[in-house]
Amino acid sequence: MDDKLFLLSQISLLDELPIDDLKVIDEMSQMKPVKKGTIILSPEKQMEALFLLKKGQVRLYRLNSKGKQFTVDILVDGNIFGETSTMSLTDDQVYAEAMTDTYLCILGKEEFEEFIENNPKIALKFINILSARLKEVYSLSEKIALGDVKYRILYLLLKLSEKTGKRKKEWQTIEMRVTHQDMANMIGSTRETTSAVISQLKKEGIVKKTILFSVHVDKALELLNR
Repeated sequence: MDDKLFLLSQISLLDELPIDDLKVIDEMSQMKPVKKGTIILSPEKQMEALFLLKKGQVRLYRLNSKGKQFTVDILVDGNIFGETSTMSLTDDQVYAEAMTDTYLCILGKEEFEEFIENNPKIALKFINILSARLKEVYSLSEKIALGDVKYRILYLLLKLSEKTGKRKKEWQTIEMRVTHQDMANMIGSTRETTSAVISQLKKEGIVKKTILFSVHVDKALELLNR
């Protein structure tokens, strides 16, 4: 299996497809390397296409009326975003930015809709992805509205660890590069406040960082459930 087919086989949306179907997507789609910092989608740069994130990290965010960024989600290997006339995993007000050097597989509107017609099981997987993403957004929005900054940061870190991490005894890693500013953008706080709270969580033995952040799951849940 060549590199492109191998990367396609690692995408969660496509993990149940046989190799022949992956070859069809391979022929239909365009593989594109994207440099860190590139804006892939924006209200001014819309594309009717779906983007399969083969390798890398992509941030989805919005701008409020004052131009302040609010991060909606951070996607890692195996995720999918974008929209066509029949399927939308983002919306026309969302920006998508490559947080690292990234490899995307771009599936155009017509190619995607032809593929969906021939693979109804994939349509069901899209519905599951949409449902899961909506639940995440609603849950995070509720916690942001109700909790103080410490609660919000801890909840966010725990969710990111559940989404991407690996568990080793009581600690669970966050397998993505996320800065204090990224976290501040996701919880509606400032970088300074976020940094201060993370320092406090480190002193309490709830969060640690070497190259990546890790969360002490039991301590985090105990604090969140008070």
